[in-house]
Amino acid sequence: MDRFRAVQAFAKVVEFGSFARAAERLDTSTSAVSRLVADLESHLDARLINRTTRRLSLTEAGQSFYERSVQLIADLDEAESSVRAATLVPRGTLKLTCAVNFGERFLAPALSEFSARHRELVFDLDLSDRAVDLVEEGFDLAIRIGSISHQGLVARRIGWTTPVCCASPAYLAKHGTPRTPADLAAREILSYTLVPLPNVWQFESAQGERHEVRAATRHRANNGRMLAALAAAGLGVIIEPDFLVAPEVRSGALVRLLPDCSLPRSPIAAVYPSRRHLSAKVRSFVEFLAQRFERDQPWRLDRWSG
Repeated sequence: MDRFRAVQAFAKVVEFGSFARAAERLDTSTSAVSRLVADLESHLDARLINRTTRRLSLTEAGQSFYERSVQLIADLDEAESSVRAATLVPRGTLKLTCAVNFGERFLAPALSEFSARHRELVFDLDLSDRAVDLVEEGFDLAIRIGSISHQGLVARRIGWTTPVCCASPAYLAKHGTPRTPADLAAREILSYTLVPLPNVWQFESAQGERHEVRAATRHRANNGRMLAALAAAGLGVIIEPDFLVAPEVRSGALVRLLPDCSLPRSPIAAVYPSRRHLSAKVRSFVEFLAQRFERDQPWRLDRWSG
């Protein structure tokens, strides 16, 4: 007996309430379906379906077995789809959104390398710091920095970014170098507006002591590179991700402050709407990014070479 075919026949009989309709759906004869169900009952040594001339009804054992059968068939279908998708060559158009600065500096080289390997794939890129609705706007994938709160999205972490507190040498010469997180309350802060609390930070000392700092904002902007440029020009103190300020810190245009204190790092993740029947283009590119960036995170200050 082909056990899976018998289970499939049984599930179809229950779904359509008829051996004849199940046979039609399975493209076989009614007698073949009836024999499969009878063989299944014989194998299980249990009656699954009560049959009368007018109707069919499930026994208690049949109801329990049907629920498990439906799940078994669904799991197998999904497994088959996953394998088929994994064996396909990435092709078509991959619509992708990413934050502007991370996209320009780090996603572009990765995309170039991946594109050279997969000539049949076309990227449709949207660089924006706004929170794009992937489903509503038809995106296949997003690169997000920070926590992912939407429960309908699947996130694959591809790296981490750490905030850096810094200011220009000229600003520090004029206003003094902060020695503790509390000293920031007396400094001019340049704030990034696209976060919930742009002027509140949680520092942790080397001894594990936590300090919440609230500072007044002097200037604000919705672009991190603009804030880095303003800080380098001497307008105030910024706290921005390492991938944004690494060039200025390495060149000396900005000086890293409070090196004995740390700020909570944030995940960098590839985010997509659903895990079910994931396309080969999305799966392949996400796996590529994870391997590339987890192995070598080029935005870290101690690795910056750009």
